[in-house]
Amino acid sequence: MKQKRQIAGQILLIEQESIVPNPNQPRLRFDFDELNGLAESIRNNGLLQPLTVRPSEDSKFELIAGERRLIAARMVGLSKIPCILMNVDDEKSAVFSLIENIQRQNLGFFEEAIAIDKLIRDFGMSRDDVSKKLGKAQSTIANKLRLLGLTEEERLKIAKEGLTERHARALLRLEDGKMRARALSIIADKHLTVAESERMITQMLGRKKNSRRIPLNNIRDVRLFVNTLNHAVDTIRRAGIDADSVKSETEEYIEYVVRIPKQPGTTPVLKPKVQAVSI
Repeated sequence: MKQKRQIAGQILLIEQESIVPNPNQPRLRFDFDELNGLAESIRNNGLLQPLTVRPSEDSKFELIAGERRLIAARMVGLSKIPCILMNVDDEKSAVFSLIENIQRQNLGFFEEAIAIDKLIRDFGMSRDDVSKKLGKAQSTIANKLRLLGLTEEERLKIAKEGLTERHARALLRLEDGKMRARALSIIADKHLTVAESERMITQMLGRKKNSRRIPLNNIRDVRLFVNTLNHAVDTIRRAGIDADSVKSETEEYIEYVVRIPKQPGTTPVLKPKVQAVSI
């Protein structure tokens, strides 16, 4: 123990093979363009900021902070890497790693949420503890953790499309998975802003709340409704208007969309959308 106190805080040159990853590393993805830029800087100027490590088993050193620098240093072939030695337990190592990532290079908001959840679950920390250690309000911590209510598939798509944390929080208003998937596709395809996304989601919630089901006896009733709509579109076309219709069907409903082009002198009520009765 006395020897550890004597070497803690010193900067040591450690063989890069002796440095093992931090199991609590919060960053899940790395930008390879940034890594290449960092590697080029290290190649030209050396590693100016040491890594932070702690003693591990088998004469190894576990990384606490600096994984991007470690990867870049290995990319340029540094055999020995300057490191600051610390003597901390698992909990402090996880907290330091998270703080270092937040301060040096912004984590993805999902990565940050996962790391916070890990501090709470694995180390028994309260939200208040996490709030104080990270210097963030408890409401911020709560909002971060709410993001984990999205599925992994939804998180991947949000990250891939470059959507913001506010987009993600807006989607959480939709509890129904199918509605959320549809909303996410529209937001991504149309590049909706946060405000536009929130308005659309409010409309979706309003339609769901106000929708009424008409009891149907059998599938023949549904066909009667669809045939009536088809006849209506045919009537419009016979009147010389180039209307078109699109019918789509899921396990829950049939959606029938009628598009009527603008005509000179007509009232500009366009693209009426008729959604058939839910089954």
